[in-house]
Amino acid sequence: MVEKNLEALRHSTSHIMAEAVLRLFPAARFAIGPSIEEGFYYDFDLPRPLTPEDLEVIEARMREIIKAGHPFERKEIAQEEAREMFTDQPYKLELIADMPENEIISIYTQGEFTDLCRGPHVKDTSQVNPEAFKLLKVAGAYWRGDESRPMLQRIYGTAWSTPDELEAYLDKLKEMEKRDHRRLGKELDLYSVHEEAGAGLVHWHPKGALIRTVIEDFWREEHYKAGYDVIYTPHIGKAQLWQDSGHLDLYRDLMYSPMDIEGQEYYIKPMNCPFHIMIYKSRLHSYRELPLRWAELGTVYRFERSGVLHGLMRVRGFTQDDAHIFCPPDQIDEEISRVLAFSLFIWRSFGFDEYEIYLSTRPDEYIGEPERWDQAQQALRRAIEKEGLPYEVDEGAGAFYGPKIDISIKDALGRLWQCTTIQFDFNLPERFDMTFIGEDGKEARPYMVHRALLGSLERFFGILIEHYAGAFPVWLAPVQAVLIPITDRHVGYAGQVETQLRAAGLRTEVDARSERMQAKIRDAQLQKIPYMLVIGDREVEAGALAVRLRTEEDLGARSVEEFIAMAQEAIEEKRAN
Repeated sequence: MVEKNLEALRHSTSHIMAEAVLRLFPAARFAIGPSIEEGFYYDFDLPRPLTPEDLEVIEARMREIIKAGHPFERKEIAQEEAREMFTDQPYKLELIADMPENEIISIYTQGEFTDLCRGPHVKDTSQVNPEAFKLLKVAGAYWRGDESRPMLQRIYGTAWSTPDELEAYLDKLKEMEKRDHRRLGKELDLYSVHEEAGAGLVHWHPKGALIRTVIEDFWREEHYKAGYDVIYTPHIGKAQLWQDSGHLDLYRDLMYSPMDIEGQEYYIKPMNCPFHIMIYKSRLHSYRELPLRWAELGTVYRFERSGVLHGLMRVRGFTQDDAHIFCPPDQIDEEISRVLAFSLFIWRSFGFDEYEIYLSTRPDEYIGEPERWDQAQQALRRAIEKEGLPYEVDEGAGAFYGPKIDISIKDALGRLWQCTTIQFDFNLPERFDMTFIGEDGKEARPYMVHRALLGSLERFFGILIEHYAGAFPVWLAPVQAVLIPITDRHVGYAGQVETQLRAAGLRTEVDARSERMQAKIRDAQLQKIPYMLVIGDREVEAGALAVRLRTEEDLGARSVEEFIAMAQEAIEEKRAN
């Protein structure tokens, strides 16, 4: 959450930028310019595309405006006066037209610029530090996010209280660029996306697929240990199923067009939930069988507009680590505690130890009895408090069908990623008339909990790449060790060692290229391989390896057995490095 004074500072800087742009392009039409999490932006309709050189000129004009110290003056006006004021600004006129009739409008003026605005702003332009802001880039943005509307030019910028804060933020941006999963995905040969095959559809290359396999194997093993059963469900389902579940009413915009199969409509699945319910309803259940914990790595497809697709983070086809828990009311506290503790264990195993947790409670419009909501909310609250975790309550932010816990993990750069959701659902059990036979011999309605830990494997893989900057922990690295023979006469011994390492379960390669040793080491470091095992005459004679780490640390000579034990220990403990 951006603190109020920083929000006002950035909002004010966006207005200063808009004034500077209008000085350069008097005929410009301007749209909206809010503050955002780490900066601000403003959208413009301009006579020509902006260049990086334009941004430098705009910054110079902004510093002139800042130096002038123009006050930010607020005024309230009627809608008719606002329409007259912005008669040449169609985007402002549209915003005014969308306001409730007779609503009083507030405007802010500084220097030569006036804008529709609720604020907040700083006192005057001189309160923006001229050495603590930066215009970052220009991007295209459809007016109101609608592809059928005009494409505007969006100028992004950032503003801080001091130059040191700005410098720290710009350093963070450089680090983010170095860690960008799209760049590293290509450099490390992990995955690709091809327009000719379909935007937003991920192709997993051998190394990326190997990491995914390790993740999935760990996921399955731990789910079985935690008392889950793994299931598989179809990729398509009849229209009636999605009608019964409510998806056609609530999520149709995210679903792809139906296909005709023997005169009946089928949809490719956007979610796994209805299929899990079909399995539940395939026979009668007794209270003695509950709880049922069913997990699936289910691939789903959702329509995302091309403008929002982003590497692995926003795709059209993804595999969700989905699970559903069905239990009677008297088991719900224990089940929620179990799933929360399990989710934290999974995150810690992948090297994420910092979280922000949110409890979303009953909204104004909801289904289900208030008593069930209260019981569910208290179960969620108790589970969080049992783990001793700080959390925030987001009052009224639950879905209409149930309260939830959201967990956002913090990566190496301090960025938050919302991944885990533990969500009650009072809707689907009613829609599908789900029941079990209680201890009293009567039918009762089970509680249903949706639970995703990693979210989607694609997005989680993108987060993982950026968190580790591609230098995956040994247990996840696609190649854990590379053997580097110094000359051709050492290749035979390298092959023998490779056989030993592979037999010990280590993912190993031999770099037998006719390259200099230092070049091979450099290439292994660029590929972020954890261990480089150099072999020369001394190593062959001693039956040893010269062990180097990708961090450039030289561990010296180790016997093959010593190295295997060292690597296996790092894998077993899932060390971050």
